[in-house]
Amino acid sequence: MSHGTNPPAKIRNIAELARLAGVSAGTVSRALAGKSLVNKETRERIVEIAREHGFRPNQMARRLRMRETRVIGVVVPLGHEQRQHLSDPFFMAILGHLADALTENGYDIMLSRVIPHADDWLERIVESGMLDGVLVIGQSNQIETLERVAGHYKPMVVWGGREAGQVHCTVGVDNRAGGKLAGECLIRAGRKSLAFLGETGVPELRDRFRGLCDAAREAGLPEPEHLHVHLASDTMAAEICGHVARIRTGIDGIACGSDLIAMYAVRALADHAISVPGDVSVTGFDDLPLAEQTVPRLTTISQNIAEGAKEMVRLLFERIAGKDTPSVEMAPQLIVRDTA
Repeated sequence: MSHGTNPPAKIRNIAELARLAGVSAGTVSRALAGKSLVNKETRERIVEIAREHGFRPNQMARRLRMRETRVIGVVVPLGHEQRQHLSDPFFMAILGHLADALTENGYDIMLSRVIPHADDWLERIVESGMLDGVLVIGQSNQIETLERVAGHYKPMVVWGGREAGQVHCTVGVDNRAGGKLAGECLIRAGRKSLAFLGETGVPELRDRFRGLCDAAREAGLPEPEHLHVHLASDTMAAEICGHVARIRTGIDGIACGSDLIAMYAVRALADHAISVPGDVSVTGFDDLPLAEQTVPRLTTISQNIAEGAKEMVRLLFERIAGKDTPSVEMAPQLIVRDTA
């Protein structure tokens, strides 16, 4: 029985490769980087030895030496709702689009779900030396922190609302205009007693409620009620069920702060024999892929998440290149389906 030759021993570092090639470690580094300072024959010989011995240089170490990591931090701050998870359909939708745009441009992603227990949580991320830039999904209740960091750290873009005089660069829809669109849709459906289902501790949702109030005021209707519901899915269903008795006594139009809240609301109303849209009209906010899979299909306000994610990445790359970029506010769009 014949025996094959043993494979070459693996090389663990540049110093070992340099000894095998009979050159300095600096020459090996320059050769593996493709530098023309090393003549073509020597460069090719070093690369072949590295291949034969299974040596792959530490790309992260090389990138750090070049002051470039090719890694982007994607951060989800949850100061407003510590029980909310990354499995939330909105986070999954925008994360997917961000990941596609970043990896297609040759970047890796470092994902962080942050419960901001310390004031300097964002400083620790941006000053870690591990990232070329940061994308933040949602302003949460961390506006002060975002403003402080944006004052000295340029390569950061945030998904969220825009306010006059704001320092941090944001991409997002005009949430107040979106809330007004939802209210106008409910009013056109003949609804006269409106409510907002969600929370108002988050800037985006607070503006959606204000937009709903704008629509009611312009139509001469009473100010909509605020029925509080947390964004954490583990409490959402029970909280919505707790509002059913109030809805049954006279509310006939509900603008929900998110698609997920709207989906739970439609289910809770059906469980209590309240017809949607027969007895109560319901709108969501997001236009997640799931919105057209529900029964009945969800009427909602589109944030154009796919386009917004691409815009975040575009602005971030411009900021990495040293440019100042203004915030981008997209127009919301009413998507009429079956629930309103």
